[in-house]
Amino acid sequence: MVMAEKFDDKGGERGTKAGERRERGGWLAKIAPGVRKAFAKRDTPENLWVKCPDTGEMIYRPDLEAAQWVTPSGRHMRIGSEARFRYTFDGAEWEKLPTPPVPEDPLKFFDGRPYRERLAAARKATGAQDAMAIGYGTIKGVKTVVLVQDFAFMGGSLGMAAGEGFIAAAEAAVARGVPLVVFTAAGGARMQEGALSLMQMARTTLAIQELKRAQLPYVVVMTDPTTGGVTASYAMLGDVHFGEPGALIGFAGPRVIEQTIREKLPPGFQRSEYLVEKGMVDRVVHRHEMRDVLGAVLGMLLGGKRRAA
Repeated sequence: MVMAEKFDDKGGERGTKAGERRERGGWLAKIAPGVRKAFAKRDTPENLWVKCPDTGEMIYRPDLEAAQWVTPSGRHMRIGSEARFRYTFDGAEWEKLPTPPVPEDPLKFFDGRPYRERLAAARKATGAQDAMAIGYGTIKGVKTVVLVQDFAFMGGSLGMAAGEGFIAAAEAAVARGVPLVVFTAAGGARMQEGALSLMQMARTTLAIQELKRAQLPYVVVMTDPTTGGVTASYAMLGDVHFGEPGALIGFAGPRVIEQTIREKLPPGFQRSEYLVEKGMVDRVVHRHEMRDVLGAVLGMLLGGKRRAA
């Protein structure tokens, strides 16, 4: 005969002391206490699945990495410097070159949060010192210096560190007598550095002139997005300009332009495919073909120099 449990007026079980809890493990826990833990809910990594911005499809992260972060719909996802170097250099091997240190927060800028705190947060999130990373290796057998601008670091904004990084990459290319390839990705100049960030537009332009004096190719690959002062300086001064599919390229964003001219922009405006038709971009290159295309172009541009040597 099964007896119903008795409760006192205070809601506790009779025969138990106050504050003492009764353990309920069931017959399986009594036979094998460790079995219950084996069926406990396991934590699933939050980044195991990635959502495609175009279709909303959930993509298994290892599959997306194997596809070089290109979704089945063709969207070229934004990637960091390590992945970019791995996809660009032969055998995924390269020498990492240092970027020069610069004074931090020279203006003691505060916009609701100290600039130093923003830098610290960006460094912790990306593991990088700033937006620029430099690598040296071969692309289809052609020795090349590659500079990658990471949008994940404060929107890839152009500041003193980014300017010094570009100049260091150009100087390394000249010293080695090799081409310079730059992958751009930026939302514009870094406002926390004021006029000091705008000065980098002129400084990077002068560095490009040194490449031209040395008769070394300078190739720009514009990724999503390439806007602001970067577009107004070194992104538009290459010997050849490539664009990744669907990349947003321009000075001001479409929303700002529409508000200014009070007109609706045509479909695909400022996207790399649209800009090929207007002559601003030479060719749209799929990420899977980028290494082959860069190798062919660099070899062609270096043809005369190699014959002279």
